[in-house]
Amino acid sequence: MSQITARKKLNVYKLLKVSDSKMTVTAPARLHMGFIDLSGSLGRHFGSIGVALNEINTRVSISYADQLTFSGIASKRLVACVQQLCAEFEVADTLHLELHASIPEHVGLGSGTQMSIAVGLALSAFYGLGLTVRDIAQVTARGARSGIGIAIFEHGGLIVDGGRGEHTLTPPIISRMAVPEDWRFILVLDKRGQGLHGEQEIQAFKDLAPFPHTEAARLCYLLMMQALPALAEDKIELFGDVITQLQTSVGEHFASVQGGVFTSPEVATAMQFLQAQGAVAIGQTSWGPTGFCAVQGVEKAEQLKQGLEKTLSDCKYLSVLIASARNSGGSVKSSRLE
Repeated sequence: MSQITARKKLNVYKLLKVSDSKMTVTAPARLHMGFIDLSGSLGRHFGSIGVALNEINTRVSISYADQLTFSGIASKRLVACVQQLCAEFEVADTLHLELHASIPEHVGLGSGTQMSIAVGLALSAFYGLGLTVRDIAQVTARGARSGIGIAIFEHGGLIVDGGRGEHTLTPPIISRMAVPEDWRFILVLDKRGQGLHGEQEIQAFKDLAPFPHTEAARLCYLLMMQALPALAEDKIELFGDVITQLQTSVGEHFASVQGGVFTSPEVATAMQFLQAQGAVAIGQTSWGPTGFCAVQGVEKAEQLKQGLEKTLSDCKYLSVLIASARNSGGSVKSSRLE
């Protein structure tokens, strides 16, 4: 906190200087493809793998106003976040915030982390605080288990983080790789429910049985010696096989607290259909209920999407989306008010 405190000084000159500026931050959604070591037998817990997405993001603009005002998409989370961070950074909340786009909340796409990062970086840029993504993550208590959301804003692409050791502040990146441009992820969203979050999520981790360290070792070996080399060599089937194995293993471990390998039985059925049609990397992102899979090529993705939508024609609460990997991080842009 001492570094942050040293950066958060504000004076009247600076406020006048930024009063005609607008800062816009775009924070991409992510697929959380699973934890690697829930046993912590070597002293580090969690470790995770995930990928940034292009088509879903949170985008927020901040500009000067006589009082705190909001426009665009209504969001209680945005209101609470800006109030918390203005108080934390000791800066004026005489601001106008416009929420242009918002990641759906509590469906496994990283909405909370990306909202915190977007607002924090927008405030930092607007007031010249010089804060980093990891500064903001510490202030807002993000990265408590997974570092994927933080790292995808920093770098994009596919991320593997090293989990948490005894003195870890935010999980370190141990691998960052670009995803082939023609890979596509098919997402199946259930509009009815939300994955575990908040106190429920904390309690769920407490209630879980110990994860076998032999299984953690197997997953680490598969990830290092099969999945990552397959990604580097553009072999989606080999990469997808490891992700499916990882998802099955971790999903079975979480089944007792989330109601099954998939939170939504209907999403599980949809993923079985996609797998039968040739999709790979079958899984659920975070606590769900969103399911995902991977295919190579836009045409193949569109065919599978259309086929799944036909089978779901009577199911109004499931929706299907095709997403591509974002191989660059989030963005912070400054512009002048018109």
